Amino acid sequence: MKIFGIYIATFSGLCLLIILVFDTLLMPIYVRMDAGRYMVNVTDKKLEYAEKILMSEGYRSLVSDTLFSASYEAGVVVDQYPAPNTRVKEGRTVRLKIAQPEKMVSIPDLIGRSLRSAELALNQIGLEIDTVYEEYNSDVPSGNVTWQYPKGGDMLNKGMGLHLTISLGVSPNFYQVPNLFGLSKKKAVFDLERAGFKLGKTFYRQNEDLIPYTVLDQSIPAETVLEKPTNIDLTISVLDMQDIFNQMIK
Repeated sequence: MKIFGIYIATFSGLCLLIILVFDTLLMPIYVRMDAGRYMVNVTDKKLEYAEKILMSEGYRSLVSDTLFSASYEAGVVVDQYPAPNTRVKEGRTVRLKIAQPEKMVSIPDLIGRSLRSAELALNQIGLEIDTVYEEYNSDVPSGNVTWQYPKGGDMLNKGMGLHLTISLGVSPNFYQVPNLFGLSKKKAVFDLERAGFKLGKTFYRQNEDLIPYTVLDQSIPAETVLEKPTNIDLTISVLDMQDIFNQMIK
């Protein structure tokens, strides 16, 4: 009887130990494992079908982003969060990214803009500069756009690039007449010589509206392009006839 009692006590102790181990170690693991499910993969599936799959698995769906691309069929799920095969709780909202056709945008007119201004205008609407050419052009200031393709007003897919031609200004083989209006005679002569020209005759005209001794007129209009340099006559403003006489006898 005494030995039997020892067996009973030993067996009871083992049972108690097993229950304690299960309760403190195994049960929490079991509870954690049962706390979630593996996320189903709905990428590369049409949105409507993906939503049905998620609903049948006990999840909610939300379209949170769009990818404009020609690489995917329109309406197909290209990404999801949480990612497939991660453990999540039932009822979790699954965020989906959906593919859509590339969006078309209207191309702005870039003629006359600086290269930097053209680049900013294109980037704001999702376009880029593809190729930049250069040419001498006396009608457009150096660094500004003289030509673009496609032209302003045409439609183009987002992410595409334009071809631009940028002005290099007047060709070194030509001479462009500077704008001398309002300059002092000294500054006007300096600008003429810097542009390859020389001062021709100097005339004086009474004018009370402008600052005295500044250029009223020039014999060849500003921005004119010539194949070879020439002399340019200037008309200078003075206050009265006596002033004209004084200038002429200097």
